[in-house]
Amino acid sequence: MTNHASLIEIAGPDYPVLIDMRYAGPANITGLPIYKRAGCFLNPEAATLLRRAIALAAQIELRLKVFDAFRPTEAAWALWNHNPDPNFLADPRKGSPHSRGAAVDVTLVDAEGREFDMGTDFDAFTPLAFHGSLDITPSQQRNRALLLGIMTAAGWDFYRNEWWHYQLFQPRRYPLLSDAAAGTSMM
Repeated sequence: MTNHASLIEIAGPDYPVLIDMRYAGPANITGLPIYKRAGCFLNPEAATLLRRAIALAAQIELRLKVFDAFRPTEAAWALWNHNPDPNFLADPRKGSPHSRGAAVDVTLVDAEGREFDMGTDFDAFTPLAFHGSLDITPSQQRNRALLLGIMTAAGWDFYRNEWWHYQLFQPRRYPLLSDAAAGTSMM
């Protein structure tokens, strides 16, 4: 576990999650890598809540897979410049909870690491990705409800348009961080 300018690196064994930082490769909305290094970081409060969510999932023999966490402001601009849709991305001028180390994008996986079917992939910027979408199967709705239950029981708030996005309540009390300010060497 490394501490970078008040951010904590999310890595095993302290954080037994699967890490699949989507913006470090082409499997994201831009089709291109945004991060040069796949670092997974959160601020201390968010890291504590993630630890709680990990423990809750483990009680029912499940794990979390992290797609994104801290997102340097440079990455927020790259995403916004590609798709300036405020329904799915925060305007970088106002700042994202991700750029404060106060948000995490996750899904559930079983003991073998297989992702639960949530009805859409991560970064599916469509109404099908909304937490309350009824245009997915009952099984997919149950999977989303299970993830929502674990994350909210651990103390996270959720963003209604993205089943994968969880954030601290009142994330704007934390400063926006660039890659340089955070010292994460992701960009």
